[in-house]
Amino acid sequence: MPHIRVTIPDPHLPADIRRTLAEGLTRLAVSALHKSAARTIVHIDLVPADSYFIGGKPLTSGRDAHIEASITAGTNSAAQKAAFIADADELLSHVLGPLPRSGVALHELHPESYGYHGVTQFDHYRPAAPASAAPAAR
Repeated sequence: MPHIRVTIPDPHLPADIRRTLAEGLTRLAVSALHKSAARTIVHIDLVPADSYFIGGKPLTSGRDAHIEASITAGTNSAAQKAAFIADADELLSHVLGPLPRSGVALHELHPESYGYHGVTQFDHYRPAAPASAAPAAR
């Protein structure tokens, strides 16, 4: 269940570009990280350029972007994570144009500390107990 947040210093980014990014990042979560599209959340956070700093200076021209994705620890290999990072950076440049310092960060969260729809990832991935293991009714 990845939660992907994209921060872009452009409060007027057109809806079609936001949709393209959301669809592209969802596809990458499925293809590179083998996640469920139905459980993938993409949150695009548009901020004023004077609230986005590179080298200690506000971004005054052009665009930039930063992606942070929360995933369950232990569910992806180093190669899968590297593919997501490379492909997400390529997607940003393709959709937004040249970027001065785009970044992609994957946050791996322990399955007991991360959940979806009220169920921890630990419980989601845990095999169901066989019916015969249920205690007898009293």
